Parts: sequence; C-alpha cells; structure tokens
Amino acid sequence: MDKSAEDAFSQLGRTGGNSTSPVNIIDTEGGNDNEEELEYSLGDEEFGSEEEQLEGDTQAPVQTSNQDAIEGDTLDAFKKKKRARKSEAWDDFEDVEVGPQKTIYSECRHCQSRFKKTKTGTTSSLLRHRKNCSKRLEKLKIVEARQQKLNFPAADSSSNAHSLLHTGKFDMAAMRQSAAEWVLMHEHPFSIVEEDGFNLMMKKGMPEWQKISRTINKKDCLSVYEREKQKLKHLLSKVKKISLTTDLWKSKNQKIEYMVITGHWIDTQWRLQKRVLNFVHVPPPRPGIAIADAIYKCMLDWGIETKIYTVSVDNASNNDTALRCLKDTFSRNKCLLAKGKLFHVRCCAHILNLMVQDGLSEIQEIIHDIRASVEFVNKTEGRRLIFGEIVHQLRLLDLVLIYDCKTRWNSTYEMLACALKFHEVFPRFKDREPSYTFCPSTEDWEKVKKVCSILGVFWNATHIISGSDYPTANLYLNEVCRIKTLLDSKANDEDNFIQLMVWKMKMKFDKYWGECNLMMSIAAILDPRLKMRVINYCFPLIYPPHEVQANINKVRQALYDLYAEYVELHVSSSRGSGASCQIVTNDPVSKSSSSSSSTMTHITGMCEFLSHIATVEPVQPEKNDLDIYFEDGLLTATEKSSLDIVNLDALKWWKNTTKYKILPKMAADILAIPVSTVASEATFSAGTRVLDSYRASLAPETVEMLICAGDWCRKLHGVKKRDKKMKSAQEISLPIP
Repeated sequence: MDKSAEDAFSQLGRTGGNSTSPVNIIDTEGGNDNEEELEYSLGDEEFGSEEEQLEGDTQAPVQTSNQDAIEGDTLDAFKKKKRARKSEAWDDFEDVEVGPQKTIYSECRHCQSRFKKTKTGTTSSLLRHRKNCSKRLEKLKIVEARQQKLNFPAADSSSNAHSLLHTGKFDMAAMRQSAAEWVLMHEHPFSIVEEDGFNLMMKKGMPEWQKISRTINKKDCLSVYEREKQKLKHLLSKVKKISLTTDLWKSKNQKIEYMVITGHWIDTQWRLQKRVLNFVHVPPPRPGIAIADAIYKCMLDWGIETKIYTVSVDNASNNDTALRCLKDTFSRNKCLLAKGKLFHVRCCAHILNLMVQDGLSEIQEIIHDIRASVEFVNKTEGRRLIFGEIVHQLRLLDLVLIYDCKTRWNSTYEMLACALKFHEVFPRFKDREPSYTFCPSTEDWEKVKKVCSILGVFWNATHIISGSDYPTANLYLNEVCRIKTLLDSKANDEDNFIQLMVWKMKMKFDKYWGECNLMMSIAAILDPRLKMRVINYCFPLIYPPHEVQANINKVRQALYDLYAEYVELHVSSSRGSGASCQIVTNDPVSKSSSSSSSTMTHITGMCEFLSHIATVEPVQPEKNDLDIYFEDGLLTATEKSSLDIVNLDALKWWKNTTKYKILPKMAADILAIPVSTVASEATFSAGTRVLDSYRASLAPETVEMLICAGDWCRKLHGVKKRDKKMKSAQEISLPIP
C-alpha cells in the first residue's frame, strides 16, 4: 500500500467511527470459548517491543493526591512524565470507557471492535487487527484511488494536452497511446517499439511495461488518427471561413504522386491556425478536373464545402483548370464572397522562384565555377588551411564559405554573396594549387556582383513570405512594389547582360502580377499603418499611368462590396439567433385595446410633426466601419508610446480594437489568407522521411494517416517539426592559421 495514501488515510481514520454501529467487545480476561479472540491479548506480550511496553505504563491513569498538589512544584521535577504514543496502532484506535466501572478499552475507529487493556500495555493485538480490519482496508482503497499526484511539465514545455494531475498508477493502455503519438510525431517506423533497447529502457523505468508489437503499434496509431480527426472535425464545425493551400508531390521511392491539402483559419482566440487535412494519392494523368474532384471530395469529408474562402496553388496550368471548376461549383451554391474574386490565389513564392530562375539562367556557367571552387576548397583540410592563410594575409574579416543546395535558389544566392567577399582570394589560391582550374575571372565577378544586387531584393521578399512561421497577407504588397521598382530601374541598364536578364524577369512579373491583385491590395489596406495610402503609393509604381486610377477604384469598390457582404452575414446571423426589432408605443389607447382593435390606426399630433420633419430635413447617413476606419488616419508611433510600429502584428491590433463591430472579423479572414503554398510544400519534407527506401511499400491510406496524424499530434503537444537539413546551405568554416 502506498505510504502517502496511508498517511492521508490516517487523518481520515481519526475522525471515523459511528456510534450507532454494533460494538464487538473482546474480553481477554473473562472466560471465552473462542481461542482466537483470546490471542488478541494473551500470549502476545513477548512480541511487544520495549518501546511498546513503556507505552503501556503511560496508558494507566495517573492519580495525584491532594498532598502532592499541596507540596507544590518542588516534587514536579521528580515525577515521571507521560510519554507520547508512538505506535501506528493509535492512528486507528482510541481509548473508551465502558460500563459503570469505567473499564478502559481500545476501540477501532472503523469497525468499533474493542480490545481490553493489558497489564503491559502492548499493542501487538491492535496492530494485528489494524492490518486485517476489512472496513479499514476498504476505506484505504478509496482514499488511494482518489489521491492524485502533481505532474509538473518542464519549464520550456508548451504542451497542454495532458492534465497535471494523475493517480500515479501504471496504465498500459495510456502508455500504448503515448507510444503511438511518439511514433507519429517523430516519424518513426512502427517496428521501433520492438527494438530491445527501447523495451529495456521502458522496463527499467516501469517494471509493469509490456512489449508492443509493430502490428499493435500500427493499430494504436490508427486509433490516434481517428480520434484526432474527430476532434478536428468538431473544431472546424465552429469555423466560419477557412482558406486552403494545396500542392502535388511525387515520391521517389514509391513512384506515385500525392496531393496535400492544408487548412488555414483564425480561431476564437484570434490565433492563426493551420492543419494538414489530407494527403491523398492522385492517380495519373491528373488533369485539372481530377484535381478539382479530389479537392472537393476532401472538403465534403470534412464538412467545410460551404466555408471555403480562398485556395492557394502554384502556377501550373492544371491548377488553373482545377480552380476554375471549383469556382464554378461554389458560385452556383453562392458560397463565395466577393463573387469569387479572391478565390484563386497564386503562390507568391513560386512566382518569385520563376523570376529568379530566369535571372540565374544567364550566369549558369559562372555559378558552376563558383560552386566547384567552394567544393574544391572544402575537399581537404590542407586546402582550407591554404585558403585561410590567404584570407588572413588580406586581413579579411569573414571566415566562412557557403556551399549551396542546387534546388533552392536562395541558398545559391547566399553562396554567391559569400564567395563574392573572397573574390581576391580565389586567384591567389589558384597560384598555390595547380590543380585548381576553374577560377572565375574578373569579369565573372563583376557579373556576380550585379546579379547579387538584384537577387538581394528577391531574397528579402522570400524571407518575408516563407521565412516566418506564419506571415499575414498584409506584408506582401510593399515587397512586390519594391521588386517592380527595381526591375524598372535595371531595365535600361548600360550592361546588355543585365538588360537581358531583367527583361526576362519582367515578363514573368507582368504575366502574374500585371493585373490588379485584389487580395493582396485589400490585405494591405487592412493594415492600420497603411490603409488607402499604400494603394496610392504603390499602384503608380507598379502599373502604367493610364491604369493607376482605374485599379485604385477597382480595389476600393471590391473592398466596400466585401464589407457589405459581411454586414449582410452579420445581420442574418443576428436574426438567426433570435434577435428582432419591435416598435414600442406609449399610446394608452393602444395598450388597452384588444386584439380585435389591432387593425385601427392611432395618429397623434407628434406623429404628424415627425412625419413632416422627415420630409423636410435631410437624413444624415450613418457611417459604417470602413468610413470610420479611413477617417481615423494612419497608426503611427509617438515618442511616449512603446508600440513597435515596424514589427506591428496587424492581427493582434484588430483583436484588441473595440471601435469597430464588423470590420475586425473581415480583417481576420483576409489576413489569414496564405499567399504562398509554403505550408503545403513543407509537408513534403515529412513525406520524404516517412516514405524512405525501407517503407516504400506502405499503402497510400497508411501514408495519409502517418502524415496527417503526425501533424495533429505535434500541434497537440506543442512539438515543432524537424527541419530538413539536407535542403539548407552548408557553412564551411575556414581554419585560422
């Protein structure tokens, strides 16, 4: 029995006992045919400890004569003091007086059994009864079951999935569930629970641990998947609007293609949320209509087909066809706001990537030489030492080279920008290494310098779009404007090489951003730092002069139309909740009239006067939230304010404002729209780890369970996803000579 439970129960035992319950008196000195009852007090003295025998002396009442009392305190020093009772038996027994002779018995607090005091005062019989008392044991079990232990999480833990209180008992079913969540969160194979080291570790800490097979672990993972899916369905049922991102990915090991669908919304606490909803296999040839059908089927499964706000995709032609089909379907059901003008969102990161790839194609040979140079230097320790000596001789401060990932242009830019700092080192390194034959020339370095000055703007924009955990949509219009301004300034550059590169990039820009982007513009307007001023500033820089005013009017009209739809939704929801308008009159005749007189009209002099005023005086229109929002001016930081105006969280600002009624909800839905498919593409990194060469035979349904449940469990426990290190640039530290 748990010692802490017994300690807690001992306090309960002291207050126990019922005076109306039957009393069992066990007389150890009188004649009794039951020998077992005699054993409670007879023949047990030899088992009593010396301490218990001393306790027996303290049980007899101490009588003090009047003479001793008169003698005063002089004799108190020679008196033997009563010793405190130390035996555990007294936690469950108390002394009671029985009969006219007031014979002292020891009574059990639980079953009221009584034991006559012995001459020596031993408690062995009491301890034996205490150990076997059925009522005491029943109460002790109840206390132990109710007693809970505090399970404080680590200081850096963000998990709130489990209660801080638990009973302290080992539960194998709960352990199996935790093992399944662990496998899903960290993308382990099912067979990891069968490894000897894992089971030895678990058995060492928990002797009750039972080994789990891979089959059982797979069933447990499926149970977790079904449980979390039902919880997510319940959560999405309360969401008003949800935006989606989707993308396709082909597994190298399975040779089949999957489509991932990620949902984005604002929760009741005004926090941006995203979940992987589906990871489904799409069979070839994957035309646009097949993609649209797969997306719509997933929406029906989740019950969100009437809540879709936008869908963000890359710029593949099949996606354009799929979005047209979906838009037509939703428009028939009148599920889209702004007449579907915001429904199709093109991935900004993908557009930037296409533009940059056109620019890098002009210097492919130079990039190859620089990449080979960095790889050559990093090949041996001796080469790095020679390169470091040259850096030290030239008194350069940088001591790091970067080797890029060929499939990511931003790491290629980082490699070029870093290598450019050592452009004087590579020729000197060539003089010391005869086998180094691909050193870039001076003209090559000049081209790299000019290209990096252009790519730096794209690199900053990409980091704003995909570098943050979850950027809001109001951040992109200014970056697009900056890119357009840069391209226009470089289009007439003196270097024909730069002109050719920039014109290719401008063609991509005009193809995707030549038309007015309503979603990006409205999101920027709903930033309290920008409002309509950002449109008046950016549009003249992005569009031709004859299109500027038309585009500004187009955005303004779309904004007011969207707001009107939100007002209509707000009014309809208020009516649905039972709100109604009622005209109250103070006419005593109308109050006392019966139902039969309800058709009569009572006109007073005040009514005639008010009707006259309504025809003469112009009615002042009530200003809506948008008009008030624009009249308030821009949000600026004052000297006394601690507001970080540069890094302002627009979503948090709308959450805290109380001046507007309907506009905050509209702003939350707009700001939550993802302008890139980075969230969906990040899921493919997990797919690469899940579908490695050892698990290529997994069924598509099992793959979906692993990907989706892993994402849900990580969100449940606050576990951040592992980054794919192989896709990042590698830093090469140079030795200091």
